[in-house]
Amino acid sequence: MHANKAVHSGVTICGHTYDQYLDMVRAFHKHIAPGVVIGGLMVDLAYRNLPQGEFFDSISETRSCLPDAIQILTPCTIGNGWLKVIDLGRFALTLFEKHSGNGVRVYVNSHKLDDWPELKVFFFKLVPKKEQDPQALMAEIYLANTSIFETKKVQVDLTCLKSRSRRDVAVCPLCGEGYPSCDGEICLSCRGEAPYSYFRETGLDE
Repeated sequence: MHANKAVHSGVTICGHTYDQYLDMVRAFHKHIAPGVVIGGLMVDLAYRNLPQGEFFDSISETRSCLPDAIQILTPCTIGNGWLKVIDLGRFALTLFEKHSGNGVRVYVNSHKLDDWPELKVFFFKLVPKKEQDPQALMAEIYLANTSIFETKKVQVDLTCLKSRSRRDVAVCPLCGEGYPSCDGEICLSCRGEAPYSYFRETGLDE
């Protein structure tokens, strides 16, 4: 059994104290989500295994929580294109040099969770969220620190990460909006691939 600690001391995350990072998580994510706290420790570990003074892009292998940790602690965001979310369903991230593709992948070692029962429950969803013990979970995150992670050097295939060029833009003959001409004669939305449908022409104020 691991003893709980009331004071967070000695742990830093990318130059911030542990408690400063918790405040950053609360401000960005609107509450202190365990996954974002764990993600911060992962980002810090990745940085500590990379050359200093270089610029890195990032990959998150899940859409859940981890992208927020990356955006809080690095210049990489979904908006600027330096963060790519490739949803493989794994709680793992990679920071890599944007020109060479050389980087470090950090992931959770499932076997190491056996020493941390609340973390194991959290990651494997062994009980419903409302039945989990959030205080015990946060205590284990702090005490486990980076001990539950593994790091591997990787070579990222940069050709797989190139964003679609927006330089060649056409006007869709059906909706009249601009779209990438490489998508074909009409835009993807007019092909039925949009995640929404329109109200009648009278609009939302009827």
